[in-house]
Formats: sequence, structure tokens, C-alpha cells
Amino acid sequence: MKNKIVLLVALFGTLISCSKEKEVYLFSTFREPADKGLFFAYSEDGYHWNDLGGPWLAPEVGAQKVMRDPSVVQGPDGTFHLVWTSSWRGDLGFGYASSKDLIHWSEEQLLPVMTDTSTVNVWAPELFYDDEQDRFIIIWASTIPFKFEKGEEEEKNNHRMYYTTTKDLKSFTETKLFLDPGFSVIDCVIVKRGAKDYVLVLKDNTRRRRDIEVAFGESPLGPWHDISDPFTGFKSEGPTVVKVGEDYLIYYDDYGNMRYGCARTKDFKSFEDISDQVTLPEGHKHGTIFKVKQSVVDALLKQSKIDKGL
Repeated sequence: MKNKIVLLVALFGTLISCSKEKEVYLFSTFREPADKGLFFAYSEDGYHWNDLGGPWLAPEVGAQKVMRDPSVVQGPDGTFHLVWTSSWRGDLGFGYASSKDLIHWSEEQLLPVMTDTSTVNVWAPELFYDDEQDRFIIIWASTIPFKFEKGEEEEKNNHRMYYTTTKDLKSFTETKLFLDPGFSVIDCVIVKRGAKDYVLVLKDNTRRRRDIEVAFGESPLGPWHDISDPFTGFKSEGPTVVKVGEDYLIYYDDYGNMRYGCARTKDFKSFEDISDQVTLPEGHKHGTIFKVKQSVVDALLKQSKIDKGL
């Protein structure tokens, strides 16, 4: 009896230890010219990032077979889901694959989300897990010529945001308009702060702006209102958001200055440029930041050494 009690106590301690396994930030990324595939960087503090190498998955679908803007979300069952831009133009969908460990991946698919054959492009799909309705929301930017008021943009560069939802990444709801702010918009990211409290980080893609702004809503599907003034400079894109302590860090590709930028905020109303306080691997391009268990990063590091023959 005594031995059984000791065994149960040890088992309980092990379960608690496993449940408290340290978490690490992981940043999905790609490298120009985007034909190599998926890369990762990791960080313990959310500010300083280490290269995890790659490619961990080479692009095989789409007209141009590239992998840009890789967005990763881990579902409640532990599966990692990845979507990406598979072509600059010509595709009516985006790439998709899944993995249990970020090392071994499922067969790649091209998810055909746009039915209008005049669609010019499908850019920067972004995954969001809606925990209140147990579903994934996928948003992306597309141009359908002559569908919206053109403004200053060419017809083939007049983007709006679209979305679909899915429970299992196998069957999808009908594609619908996600955001029409009255101007060309791309690179949107949904952030949940609390119940009925969401922020949308977006890129105004008009020629005169090309900067990053925020909007607010009570649902992850909007409607979105009170679009802010820009908090980044000219020629910035590809935002992703991570909460570190009480702060939100918004990383973005500051391509106008040929660097990676970062803004810090607590309320999405006032922003501090902390680009000089963060470090990222050379060649890092925009993707998404998500948390994983330390064991996931350890396995990636081990596999990376094996791949390098170390």
C-alpha cells in the first residue's frame, strides 16, 4: 500500500511538471526569393530571436510554388496548421499543411477559396483560432477588378479582405467579404483582448500610405470601426502581434528602411517604436508568432543539428 501511495505521488508530480512545461515564442518566417519554404526563429523573451534554420517544409503547390507569409496556429488538439501565399498572382487559393511537431508535415494542399475567376491574387492568409466558437477563421487579401471603387489604385491592385471559417480545415464556409474600409487593404491580423474586445491590425496599401494601422470590433469577424492613424512609417507591412507581460509587441516588415520593425503598446492607442530593442536573424521576413512548449523547440534544434550533420 505504501509503495502504491509513493508511486501515485510521483506520478502526480510528473503530471504537474509536464503541465507546467516552459513555453517559448516561435516565429514562422520565409526567406527571399521565397522558393525555399518554411523557416523558424525562437525567443524566450519575445524580444531577441534565434535562427532555427530551415526549410522545414518546401513549397509544392500553386502556380509559382513559393511560400510567403507563413501563418501558423496550434489547434486545441495540439495540431499545428499552416497557411501561406503560394503565388504572387494566378492562384485562386493558398497553401495549407498540418503537423504534430513542426518537423513532419502532411501532404500540401491548395485551398481554392476564391470562386471568381477574375481574382488577381490571394495574399497573406492569416489563421485565427476562435476559442468562443471552436473554429478557425482564415482571412486574406484579394483583388477582383472593378468590384470596388478604385480610388488611386490600379484595378489589379485594389485589395479587399475576405474570410472563410472551418472547424477541421477540411470543410469551409462560403467565402465572404471581411473588410472594405474604402481603400486598398492587405495584411490583417486579428487580436483578441477579451470577450467582445478585438483589435484588427491592418496595412493601408494605397500608394501614398503603405503603413500599418489598427481598428476595433466586438467580434473577430467585425464589423471594424475607428481605424487609427498609422503608427509605422511609409512602406511597412506584414504585422504580427504577441503579448509579452502586459505589453503587446507588433512586429512588422519595415521594408522601406530595409529592416525589421517593432512597436510596443498596452492599449493599441499609443505606440512606442522599439525597433532598436529587438534582434532577429538576418533575412527574416514576416510570418506569425505563437507559443510552443520547450520540448517542441528542443526537437527542432536536435533535428536541425542532424540535418547539418552535427
